[in-house]
Amino acid sequence: MAETEQDQKTEQPSEKRLYDAMERGQFAKSPEFSLAVMLAAVLGVLALTTQTASRDIAEYSVTMFSRFASTPISRDTVPAELGGVLLTIGHALLPLLVGCAGAALLAGGLQSGFQLTPKATTFKLESLNPVAGLGRIFTQAALVKAGIDLLKFLAVGSVLYLDARALLADPLFSAPIEAAYLGEFLSHATLVFLSRLLLAMSLIAALSYGYEKFKTARELKMTREEVKEERRGSEGDSHMKAAMRRMARRLMQKQMLSAVATADVVVTNPTHFAVALKYERGKDQAPIVLAKGENRFAQRIRALAAEHGVPTVENKPVARLLFAVGQVGEAIPADLYQAVAEILAVVYRAHRYYFHRLKARRLEASA
Repeated sequence: MAETEQDQKTEQPSEKRLYDAMERGQFAKSPEFSLAVMLAAVLGVLALTTQTASRDIAEYSVTMFSRFASTPISRDTVPAELGGVLLTIGHALLPLLVGCAGAALLAGGLQSGFQLTPKATTFKLESLNPVAGLGRIFTQAALVKAGIDLLKFLAVGSVLYLDARALLADPLFSAPIEAAYLGEFLSHATLVFLSRLLLAMSLIAALSYGYEKFKTARELKMTREEVKEERRGSEGDSHMKAAMRRMARRLMQKQMLSAVATADVVVTNPTHFAVALKYERGKDQAPIVLAKGENRFAQRIRALAAEHGVPTVENKPVARLLFAVGQVGEAIPADLYQAVAEILAVVYRAHRYYFHRLKARRLEASA
C-alpha cells in the first residue's frame, strides 16, 4: 500500500518553512489558552477592584436616592442622572475592560511569539468553498475540537453544580441577614466560581495547546524531496547573490577607472598597489581616494594614469597604507595627511602644466 503524504513527511521543517508558516498564521494557537488568560485577568482585576468599585457605586446610589425627594423629574434632570449612573458604572467596569483587552493581546502574543502575521489576515476564496468546508468537518482535528468543546461544557457544568450546592448551604438562604452581607456574598461567590473555572479551563487549555503544537509541528514537517528542492532554491539564491556582487564590483571598478583621469596623483607600490587621489582647494577638506587596486587592477590604474598624463609617485609604505585603510569616495585617514601632503607638494612643483589642464578636464567630466 502506498504511503500517504503525511507518512512521507519525515524531515524537520527548515527555518524558511517555519518563517513562511508564521507569516501565514500557521502556528499553534488555542482559543482555550486565550480564554484561560482572559479568565485570569478578570479574576485578578475583580480581586483588586471589587471593594473600591462597590464602595463607589454604593456611595453614588445613596447620593442619588437621597436627592429623589428634592429633584424634579423632567427632560433636563433625567439625562443628567442617567449620565451620572453610566459614568459611575463605566468607571467601575473600565479596569475590567482594560484587563480583558490586555489579556487578549498577551495571549495572542504568547502564541505567535509576538511576531506579525500579515498574510494571515488576507481573504481567501477557498474558505468559501462548501465542499472543502464539509471535508474539514470529518477530520481528526475536528473530532479533537469536538472533544475539547465537550470538556469545556462538562467543566462549566461541574463548576456550576458544585458552586450551587455550596452556595445553597449559605445562611443567606435560611436565615435573616444584614443587607451589607449580600454584597459580600456576591463578591465571594463570584471570585470562588471564577477561580474554580480558571483551574478547569487551564487544564483544558494545556491539553488543547499541546495538541495544536503537536498538530502544527506534524503539518510543517517536510518530505525529502521538499528539503532537496528548498536546498536547490537556496543555492540558486546564493548564486544570484554572488552574481549581483560581481556585477556591483565591476560597476565600481568602471567608475574608479573613469575617475583616474581627474586625479592629482597616483601613488604606487610600484607593482602591487595603486591609489589615485584628488584634492581641490576650497572644496575638499582632505585628499579624496578616487580609485584603488592591487595586482592586475593596479596595473590598469597605472596604465590609465600614463595615458592621461596623471603624475605617478612610487611610495611603497604610503601606497600600502592607502590601499588598506582608504575608502573609495572618502577622505584619507588623518594619520596620512602629512605623508600625502608631502607627495602632493612635490607633484605640484614638478607638474604645473598638468594641473593647469586638470581644471578644464574636471569641468568637462562634471558637465
